[in-house]
Amino acid sequence: MFAYIIRRLIGAVFLLIIITAVTFAIFFLVPRLGGATADDLASRYVGRSAGAEQIHQTAVKLGFTDPLYEQYGRFLKGLVAGQDYNYGPATEHCPAPCFGYSFLTQNPVWPDLVDRLPVTASLAFGAAFIWLVTGVGTGVVSALKRGSLLDRSTMSIALAGVSLPIFFTGLLSLSIFSYSLGWTAQGGTNPMDASNPAWWAYDLILPWVTLAFLYAASYARLTRAGMLETMNEDFVRTARAKGLPERTVVIKHGLRSALTPILTIFGLDLGLLLGGAILTETTFSLPGIGQYAVIALRANDLPKVLGVTLVAAVFIIVANLVVDLLYAVVDPRVRTQ
Repeated sequence: MFAYIIRRLIGAVFLLIIITAVTFAIFFLVPRLGGATADDLASRYVGRSAGAEQIHQTAVKLGFTDPLYEQYGRFLKGLVAGQDYNYGPATEHCPAPCFGYSFLTQNPVWPDLVDRLPVTASLAFGAAFIWLVTGVGTGVVSALKRGSLLDRSTMSIALAGVSLPIFFTGLLSLSIFSYSLGWTAQGGTNPMDASNPAWWAYDLILPWVTLAFLYAASYARLTRAGMLETMNEDFVRTARAKGLPERTVVIKHGLRSALTPILTIFGLDLGLLLGGAILTETTFSLPGIGQYAVIALRANDLPKVLGVTLVAAVFIIVANLVVDLLYAVVDPRVRTQ
């Protein structure tokens, strides 16, 4: 088990290094291949009134004229130990992890991401709890009641949930439950500013349910398929023949064996949401990382986009690492491999 954990940790570190290299290439190498020069990259760091000489001096100070491998080395050093930026009259130190400074606000990107992370984390974990409970529970019940009216009804609702995009269900939910009935918050507020947990949940309940509806539908279908397969296996029939209660057979033998693919997709889904639930945060005007990414893309603020990309990659890697470790808990066979 210990060797299994070490192998997964080493693999996660190497994967993170590869992602940083690919991300660096996308933001700094691809523009060069497209014809951009060092001065073109430096022009984003100076005002519009700057002359060619000033832009070139900025490119030299920022190291854009250096070989790409040296720039990548400084990029990695900035992520681990911080980086100094020489803009001319003064040298600014960007503490680690340094993703650079915004083109528009001239503020470091990392503190902005930290400020917005609680909103995204609240949205992701709250919705994840709802879709796991409802999706997995619905899938188990549908598998046990295969072919019944309940099974057909829940799978029809699940199909609708998978088919409808979040910006449609989100706007429809806002129109009905917020603006017409007044039951939920209307969006555009920061739930982390709430004075107590009740108001925090009130601000997020509609985004939670709307986002969970999309994912719960997929998890219900996946759980149903896995349960239908495992409940016909020999070890399940053996457990029933031994006289075990049906609840024990379903949960301990059937559901546990069907959880492996659910864990796989859950790690990926949760990691992606922690990196920014772009559509949900935009629909409900939540000041999270997803909305931050949209604003950065519209303004062509590349350091912000770079920061969101790397943070999302880290969350996905960590989530999948946790899933790999949970495999050993759900499936004992993993411990011996």
